[in-house]
Amino acid sequence: KQWYQRRVRGQFASHVFKVFDSNSDGCISFKEFIVALSVTSKGSLDEKLDWAFSLYDLDGDGYISSSEMLNIVNSIYEMVGNMLILPKDEDTPQKRVKKIFIQMDSDQDGRLTRQEFKEGSKMDPFIVQALSIDYDNSKLEPKKP
Repeated sequence: KQWYQRRVRGQFASHVFKVFDSNSDGCISFKEFIVALSVTSKGSLDEKLDWAFSLYDLDGDGYISSSEMLNIVNSIYEMVGNMLILPKDEDTPQKRVKKIFIQMDSDQDGRLTRQEFKEGSKMDPFIVQALSIDYDNSKLEPKKP
């Protein structure tokens, strides 16, 4: 179990690393680190959504496919999903991705543009809350043992 948890965290960390490494040289410079840290912690909602789009757009083609979204959402659910009470229509990564695409894919072409992602994310209270979260006063309800 411990090996599996490390592997899952490693997969997610690998995705985050790619976004931090803005020049794709395989290293995160101090400047890249500070810029990414600044955006993720103190950036505007639009800046955070641009950063998040880059995280989900795994192949860098300017679109988020459902498989790319599922890859990231799977990693997130495997890390924290059992610590949160999730609505029935979002209690699996597949259900969450389906709901996201129904909500965000306005032209129904099976992929999200940056604009669709940002506009759709702003309409999702969970996403807005997650990106605007005050970690000292988190409103996410932990799962009770």
